[in-house]
Amino acid sequence: MSKKKVVIGLSGGVDSAVAAYLLKEHGYEVIGVMLNLSQNDEIYLLHEGGCCSLSSVLDARKVAELLDIPFYVLNYKEVFKEKIVDYFVDEYVSGKTPNPCIECNRHIKFGKFLKSAKTLGADYVATGHYARVEKENDKYVLKKGVDQRKDQTYMLYTLTQNHLRNIVMPCGEYTKEQVREIAKKIGMDIHNKKDSEEICFVPDGNHGKFISEIKKVEEGNFIDKNGKILGKHKGIIYYTIGQRKGLNLSLGKPGYVIEIRPDTNEVVIGDEEDIFFNNAIVDKVNIISGENFEDGFMVQAKIRYQAKPCDAKLFRINDDEIKVVFDSPQRAMTKGQSLVFYDGDILVGGGIIKEYF
Repeated sequence: MSKKKVVIGLSGGVDSAVAAYLLKEHGYEVIGVMLNLSQNDEIYLLHEGGCCSLSSVLDARKVAELLDIPFYVLNYKEVFKEKIVDYFVDEYVSGKTPNPCIECNRHIKFGKFLKSAKTLGADYVATGHYARVEKENDKYVLKKGVDQRKDQTYMLYTLTQNHLRNIVMPCGEYTKEQVREIAKKIGMDIHNKKDSEEICFVPDGNHGKFISEIKKVEEGNFIDKNGKILGKHKGIIYYTIGQRKGLNLSLGKPGYVIEIRPDTNEVVIGDEEDIFFNNAIVDKVNIISGENFEDGFMVQAKIRYQAKPCDAKLFRINDDEIKVVFDSPQRAMTKGQSLVFYDGDILVGGGIIKEYF
């Protein structure tokens, strides 16, 4: 019987490297692939770390050599620009705060890459995500990783049954410390490599500068809830709901961004109490099981990656939209961010925040 073939996305980081090692130890035929996504040759050549750099390609190649597995680099620049970079820019310009990593998982890692892997004859694709794919009662479920601090299921809510039956995520069974220990034990130079936390195509973290080099960004007015002009802002792309720092306003009290109005190029400033809401409408909804749920279905919901889960009820509006009613007010819900639902350790699904009230 031939070994199962798995294509793993190597990023140059320790998680995907150890995932490749674990797969080989479990008897898979492993092929390493790195995706070239970089839109900027200077960033590609000079930036240290993230997945859009030459140094990461070299690190990934060294891992493949150490593990004695084939290694390829696939050029995904065009689709990455269209589906991720352009989306990122357009969302900010329209007054929203996007999450490009989720869209990258949706369109690139488990979209185009999965299709590419199948053309290579792969049975599965694999990544270094901290999440667990399991089969329960003839359905695939996605569970939180054993390491709750590193759990990455929030970023994976767009996955479907068809995705999950083709995915392996070995790191989900380990803690980050255990993964680093494995890497050190087998002689990987990257065992203590720092995790990449910035947006890969904005390595200096200055998303405003990045966007302003692509689209014209105009100054506008800060206003209060009554429409009174409080001062000038440098462009709506620089602000997000709940922001307090960097406003450069003298109000005599703390001021918070409570609304962004792209049509009038205004940023509304209010009090902290103005950014708490119990209800949200999410669209582009995906329910991983593919099954319907009864109105009032109780979940634990998160409004952003680092947020604490809160009890909430789901009510279906239509095939694409769900109303989420939280048991307690949520701080700074933000249009464009993802709202994700759990049932214990199981990721139910999620959607993108369209409005809140």
